[in-house]
Amino acid sequence: MPNSQQPAILLLADGNVFYGKAFGKVGTATGEICFNTGMTGYQEVFTDPSYYGQVLIMNNVHIGNYGVTPKDTESKSVKIQGLIARNLEEKFSRYQATGSLNEYLVANNIVAIEDVDTRALVAHVRTKGAMNCIISSEILDVDLLGAHLATVPNMDGLELASVVSTTEEYEMGNPDSPVKVAVLDYGVKVNILTCLVERGAHVRVHPAKTPLSRLKEFNPSGYFISNGPGDPSAMPYAVETLQQILQEDKPVFGICLGHQLLALANGIRTYKMHHGHRGLNHPVKNIINGICEITTQNHGFGVDAEAVRNHPNVEITHVNLNDDSIEGIRLKDKPAFSVQYHPESTPGPFDSRYLFDEFFTLMKN
Repeated sequence: MPNSQQPAILLLADGNVFYGKAFGKVGTATGEICFNTGMTGYQEVFTDPSYYGQVLIMNNVHIGNYGVTPKDTESKSVKIQGLIARNLEEKFSRYQATGSLNEYLVANNIVAIEDVDTRALVAHVRTKGAMNCIISSEILDVDLLGAHLATVPNMDGLELASVVSTTEEYEMGNPDSPVKVAVLDYGVKVNILTCLVERGAHVRVHPAKTPLSRLKEFNPSGYFISNGPGDPSAMPYAVETLQQILQEDKPVFGICLGHQLLALANGIRTYKMHHGHRGLNHPVKNIINGICEITTQNHGFGVDAEAVRNHPNVEITHVNLNDDSIEGIRLKDKPAFSVQYHPESTPGPFDSRYLFDEFFTLMKN
């Protein structure tokens, strides 16, 4: 059982302090604060490698009420640095669950704080923007926490993809399949790979810094550029590899970080967003067919809209209906496209899974 009476502190880089109670591991955690608007799917969110380096606010008032289970994970471990919520629940009611959220956080060494006014906190982040923070249930001196927080690097300029990437190649799917997908893992989610395998692909997943020569040994039908954490502009190695891949004239599909890297590979800059997009209900319009989608998102960087519109060889395919940011692009002279959101949508509505079908159509043709 968590020590619900043990106090905990959240300190923001701008000096704002929030007080709450300890949950999960007793300790200290730092990272960039961000928030997710999803009402369900907390375990998938916590294990998404794209959250590495971040302390996460969950907007929904009750988190943990349906427990945890291994089948809901997107990677082998929890990737958030810390957790903030209004009510973190020890008791759970789902019969498929194998344990409680508190047990899960302790096992994964995750420090959490509950009993925080998350409505006020999220409103503050939306107004002031993303910033570093520190939460602690072992150090309750604000001055000491401030000194520690001052040493934490900013997300802007931080390369994290190679940290969460696989260290060894592995394969999934039917080895006899005529459709082979070479995946560059910058923090890929399990359910993205599942979406590829379910459509019949033989997939080989490669570490982040794998050279094109090794990728070509797999004789892939196409290349998948994955999601992941950190600043895409801090990944020149990935941009160079993707530029080489594009010269192969084989289908390329990028998601989230992969979308940003495709833009950079074509000379389009990326930028740090004010507070990012994270949740399960973001409206996106496919401007090719005029259909709107409800999408799952998790990103703190974006692609420069003006640069895309002025590029002679790149066209916009999707836009965000909340803020008009670029959600999808494709090249005019090569079978390469990308989206900023997560079409595997776990959790979330499956409005966007057709994008995997489009990738397979390109590979089969």
